[in-house]
Amino acid sequence: MKSGIITKVSGPLVVASGMRHANMFDVVRVSNKRLIGEIIEMHGENASIQVYEETSGIATGETVETTGEPLSVELGPGLIGGIFDGIQRPLLEIMELSGNNLERGIEVPSLSRERLWNFVPTVKVGDEVSEGDVLGFVDETEIVKHKIMVPFGVNGIVVAIYEGEFRVEDNVAVIESENGTVYNISLLQKWPVRKARPYLKKLSPEMPLITGQRVIDTLFPLAKGGVAAIPGPFGSGKTITQHQLAKWSEADIVVYIGCGERGNEMTDVLNEFPKIIDSETGKSIMERTVLIANTSDMPVAAREASVYTGITIAEYYRDMGYNVALMADSTSRWAEALREMSGRLEEMPGEEGYPAYLGSRLAQFYERAGRVVALGGERREGSLSVIGAVSPQGGDISEPVSQATLRIVKAFWGLDSALAYKRHFPAINWLTSYSLYAESLSEWFNKNVNSKWTENRKRFMSLLSQEASLEEIVKLVGVDSLSASDRLVLEVSRSIREDFLHQLAFHEVDTYTSLKKQFYMSSLILSFYDSARQCIEKGVNINDVIRLPIREKIGRFKYVSESDTECEFNETLKKIKLETNNLMKGESADA
Repeated sequence: MKSGIITKVSGPLVVASGMRHANMFDVVRVSNKRLIGEIIEMHGENASIQVYEETSGIATGETVETTGEPLSVELGPGLIGGIFDGIQRPLLEIMELSGNNLERGIEVPSLSRERLWNFVPTVKVGDEVSEGDVLGFVDETEIVKHKIMVPFGVNGIVVAIYEGEFRVEDNVAVIESENGTVYNISLLQKWPVRKARPYLKKLSPEMPLITGQRVIDTLFPLAKGGVAAIPGPFGSGKTITQHQLAKWSEADIVVYIGCGERGNEMTDVLNEFPKIIDSETGKSIMERTVLIANTSDMPVAAREASVYTGITIAEYYRDMGYNVALMADSTSRWAEALREMSGRLEEMPGEEGYPAYLGSRLAQFYERAGRVVALGGERREGSLSVIGAVSPQGGDISEPVSQATLRIVKAFWGLDSALAYKRHFPAINWLTSYSLYAESLSEWFNKNVNSKWTENRKRFMSLLSQEASLEEIVKLVGVDSLSASDRLVLEVSRSIREDFLHQLAFHEVDTYTSLKKQFYMSSLILSFYDSARQCIEKGVNINDVIRLPIREKIGRFKYVSESDTECEFNETLKKIKLETNNLMKGESADA
């Protein structure tokens, strides 16, 4: 290995001379402690290196060795269920070697070199294959079939293929190209984290990523392959919302990146996820989850790498044809890491001290999402949806990270501290949030759920908007000054907020709501509104209308089990008609 000499140490930034032979983004080993670093700037023979470990005790004059390779991740069986740090070091294996505290300079392979995997080939000798084609598969977990693909840049004829149990570095196939080059293919691939994995074609976002969270699925849906941001002040529920999305979203694979958040939040994830049983498979959710843990007490430079590590792993499973959901919590911490490194490099600061290239870096990250046709002869469609939390200081979304994120994402779920203080969760503000996917997904919802889905959504949004306007009037002149129809709007809007948008993450039934049940819930509220409006037109007192017993039944509908929803829906619908008709006839509601 070629080496240079350390001339400066400034926190996670190390400057070394004699590095003319090195390249930008090369991984290096710093000092005799062999700390992992990456070259981020070159000036002549001087290289600026961001070190992904604590640099205390490093002195000038020590050596820096370059590996000649960019920062890469190992891709192969063993990722699912794994817990890695920001540069893909396996935390459980490191704990077994060095205890609960990370030991500096420790070298442990990301994927086990000893574990055996049963490889089942799907091609035979003589078959012609190209980059991205599936050679065979490994049962990584009981619910994830790990497809072994031809590496990028390899095309030719299969001259040997093996079946049986192999370690990740063992050869399972031999491919010979037209020019006679022979490639030995193992279960393991490596890929540079800053380079997006290639695909054949990007598709338009026409299918929703179903999350089971009513405010998201009904009002502000996210498409498979879409990008969304969850900005909000501290304590408004960003992390819990992301936990809910990781637990319940209709994704085959979940990659959860704890990027600079508090360690106890990652501990909650590590404790909760193994206990959660996937409703479709009956297995632990960890059997389809990869965790990247880079908490706030870990080296700041590794935060910057963690999002790239996570999204590269997500792209790898997308290329297999899976629907992948990536949660990044939070991109603000990542941006702060960029700001710190930029300051140490003495770059010209942009707004609020963030580097001038903050927007482009965020775009490079989010643009790696998408629904694609993967490389290979057999058509495989996969999607990668990215949901990033943003933690603006003081909840002010006019700050640079929030604004740069807003310019990129198409779904904005703005959390509101006022709603959080009222214990309304998810605290997504329906007046400030939006989804640009709603229009393109309306056809899918109308076709696959109910033809009135989009109509119900529009009516909900209209009622909530009217409520906001009426509340301003109520503050000035009081509720008694409103007409009966306006008071009805306020009451029905309250029902939408309390009975539909409010959802309990820790209730066994309410934590997840299917699309069919969401439609039934919205239909019951709107059916009551239509029937109540008829009552008012017939001269019925508004106070009698809003006191109807059926309102309690509508409010409790969200706690009805999925299997009973249709029966309960039809019964409640009949009771709405009965009670309102009785009112119009002048009979008691209980008649």
